[in-house]
Amino acid sequence: MSILEQLNSRQREAASCTDSHVRIIAGAGSGKTRVVTVRIAYLIDECHVYPNRILAITFTNKAAREMRERVESMLGPLAASVRISTIHSFCVRLLREDIQSIGYPRNFTILDSEDQKSILKDIYKEKEIDAKSQPYGGMLGYISSCKTTFVDPSQASQLAHSESQKEKARVYASYEARLRDMFALDFDDLLIRAYELLKEKADIREKWQRRFDYIHVDEFQDVDELQYGIIRLLCAPDTKLCVVGDPDQTIYTWRGANVDIIMNFERDFKGCKTVILDENYRSEAHILDGANALIRNNRNRIEKDLYTKQKSDAKIVHFSAADERNEPVWVAARIKTLHHSGVPYREIAVLYRSNYLSRGLEKALLEAHVPYRIYGGIRFYERAEIKDALSYLRLLAPKSAEDERELWKDLAVRRVLNAPKRGVGARSLEQLEEQAREEDTNLYEVLKHPCIKGAKACKGIAEFVSVIEECRAAASSLSIDLLMKKVLESSGYLQMLRDDNENERLENIKELLNDMEEYVENDPEASLNDYLQEIALYTDNDTGESGDAVQLMSVHSSKGLEFDCVFIYSLCEGIFPSERSISEGGGPALEEERRLAYVAMTRARKQLFLSDSMGYSYVLDRIKMPSRFVKEIPAALLDDVGVRPRSRFGEDVDVFQESGFASVPKPSGPSAHYERKKRKGRLQKGDLVQHASFGEGIIIDVKDGLATIAFAQRYGVRRIMADHPSLSRK
Repeated sequence: MSILEQLNSRQREAASCTDSHVRIIAGAGSGKTRVVTVRIAYLIDECHVYPNRILAITFTNKAAREMRERVESMLGPLAASVRISTIHSFCVRLLREDIQSIGYPRNFTILDSEDQKSILKDIYKEKEIDAKSQPYGGMLGYISSCKTTFVDPSQASQLAHSESQKEKARVYASYEARLRDMFALDFDDLLIRAYELLKEKADIREKWQRRFDYIHVDEFQDVDELQYGIIRLLCAPDTKLCVVGDPDQTIYTWRGANVDIIMNFERDFKGCKTVILDENYRSEAHILDGANALIRNNRNRIEKDLYTKQKSDAKIVHFSAADERNEPVWVAARIKTLHHSGVPYREIAVLYRSNYLSRGLEKALLEAHVPYRIYGGIRFYERAEIKDALSYLRLLAPKSAEDERELWKDLAVRRVLNAPKRGVGARSLEQLEEQAREEDTNLYEVLKHPCIKGAKACKGIAEFVSVIEECRAAASSLSIDLLMKKVLESSGYLQMLRDDNENERLENIKELLNDMEEYVENDPEASLNDYLQEIALYTDNDTGESGDAVQLMSVHSSKGLEFDCVFIYSLCEGIFPSERSISEGGGPALEEERRLAYVAMTRARKQLFLSDSMGYSYVLDRIKMPSRFVKEIPAALLDDVGVRPRSRFGEDVDVFQESGFASVPKPSGPSAHYERKKRKGRLQKGDLVQHASFGEGIIIDVKDGLATIAFAQRYGVRRIMADHPSLSRK
């Protein structure tokens, strides 16, 4: 019996196409790894191709390991000669053999991320750069971006405009010089040097081309121009190239992936055959129907509809919360219900578009005693910028009569004295700490009269103390969130993040402000110390990350994973899809956001939950609207629960209804008691409106012809004639 018999008809067609190039468009859950491994076994077992003439390239160690294990299970010892590796591992092998032709020894050193950080630490020390103002991770990202776009240090210097960018360019130049002196390569260099060798050295290129008859590339939708260049250079005129990928799952363009590479493959490799794998073995039918409907709205794609033989009468659950406090509470309660019905916590994932969104979820899960872990990320209150912000806030706390020395302030001062940079070096800080010990007081107190030399350091310290004292004086008249905003603006911390284009860190800060605003709303009498004490309890809480725990992660981190139950959280315009993609006018960026939502949906095997919320968002600085992606899923596939406001993308509205789930707290406020109906005619409570001057708002009451409307925070709550011409329903 042929080894191909274990495949379905489309899979067999892909695996047995050996006389031409082949592009396999493999939908989510369609068994692409199985097809590639069976194809390799078929080439060896039935086409009598020598194993060492076959190369398979993947992009993660996990994928390479899985492919190797599958081939071994089919071929036994013969599999050992098949070249299966990540593209980086392949390039290392190539360089070990031939790098001496471009002036490096064969025993060159490969740097890992810790090695890179160690080099940066030395450079920072030499140039007196503070790691808080130029974090190592951000610097390495900048260097990587320059390298992979072939921008050398001199070009980077010419392109730099701000002082921060100029400093980065100088560090980049020092970093490259040190690597060259050490004959060391980082991970980007492995690809760059391999590409240079193959492109510029014809004898080396032809030698490597002669080694392979068949080349396979997995996850081809995510290759960048550099990786594609290496693959093309490895192909001789008679080499057969097989690429496997799904344009609908291209979600890494921000790090160089180019969907046009797989879309235009037929142009680059004439006479290639395209096979579409569309039978899904992972998800139930209602999930696939929703995902198919969503992705059909993209134009730049290869037409396909996933299907499954698993029949299902279930629906995708869609919950719309009255405000963003109720959304994570509902998610946590629903997770507990799933767990009580027998679903292990580890089979439940909550996916979100941006990492700052984990804050509300983490709180809700902690309060519900649901164990969770952040997959591939850091918990909200442990993120560097959140620790920085809270350190500033701690310095504004009123003095305690019971703790005269307040030595705890030392930790806060050490953390933020040079965030942003104020010219206080390590030696100056040591002298200040010694002064504090001699005076038996805390570090902040000695900053008021520092016994150190150096005009720059003294000036920076004076500015720091001035900001703290000014904000402490204002503390009694400002709410906690406004006080935080004031100190972060006055200190230059927010401007530092803006200058460095640290958008994700800025979003996290905005979400922290959102958290503070909620805290004040819930307890207007709460003090600054009350808030800091509550946060300390959250950061100290043990959530049982090991063992059976719910997985929280960004959608990007979820690629390649699957779970029985998936929640896609905060599906709101400006969040998912992102504000940037909308502002770009709905072109390629919006299509990538839709692909990202498609990837999120197809992570689910059995149950899929979508959630969004109404109300004001600090991050967006406006009233939230439901995501267009929810509207693109046919209503017949959705089980709508909760409050669903009028959408700008359609006329019908659903309102709060019982979810069949008693443990979920119902939304508070006027939205909680509506009856299900369509809103037409006069303005009513819950309607989203547009005002000529104040922008978007939500009606919270209508009485005697006057509408009480909550606008964005800068305008607050206003009362306006309901029939005023400046007011219109959205």
